[in-house]
Amino acid sequence: MTPRETPSLSRRGALGGLTAAGLGLPVLAACSGGGGSDDVAADPATGSPTPSSSPTASASAEPAPTEGNATAAPADGLVPLADVEVGGGVILPDEAVVVTQPVAGEVRAFSTTCTHQGCPVTEVTDGAIVCPCHRSLFSIDTGEPVSGPATSPLDPVAVTLRGGTVQRA
Repeated sequence: MTPRETPSLSRRGALGGLTAAGLGLPVLAACSGGGGSDDVAADPATGSPTPSSSPTASASAEPAPTEGNATAAPADGLVPLADVEVGGGVILPDEAVVVTQPVAGEVRAFSTTCTHQGCPVTEVTDGAIVCPCHRSLFSIDTGEPVSGPATSPLDPVAVTLRGGTVQRA
C-alpha cells in the first residue's frame, strides 16, 4: 500500500473528536453524583460521619445532656444534639440525612440528595448546605436553595429530640 492509499484523518476531524471528548468528560464527572467518602467529615470522637439539618424539632421537648454526661446516640437515634453545631449541621451519609441547628435548641433535617441533579450534599458551612457538583447552596433553616442552579428545596426529613438525641420522628 502506498502512502496515498493509506486512509488519513483530517486535522478538522481529529480536533472535532478531541473537542467532543474534552467537553463531555468533565460534565459526566460532575454530574455522576459519585461523591466518595473523602468528601465527608468524620466526628473526631466516634469516627462516624458528621450529621446536619432536618425538619423542625425543639430542644425544649427534651433536655440536652450536660457537658459531663454526654453520651453517643442510641441505636435508634441519628445524632446527639451536642454534636450539631448551632448555625451549622452534620451530614449523615449512611442515613442520607443532613441535620442542622439554625438556632440553639431547634433542629431541622433534610435529604442529602441535591434537587438539581441528584448529587449528595457534602458540607454544611456559613449557614448553608453545600452541593459540591454545581455549588448549589441550601438554607440550613428551610432547605430552600439560596444560590446555584438548584431551584427546589431539599426534601425535609421529620425528626424529634429525645433525651438530647436527634431521632427520626
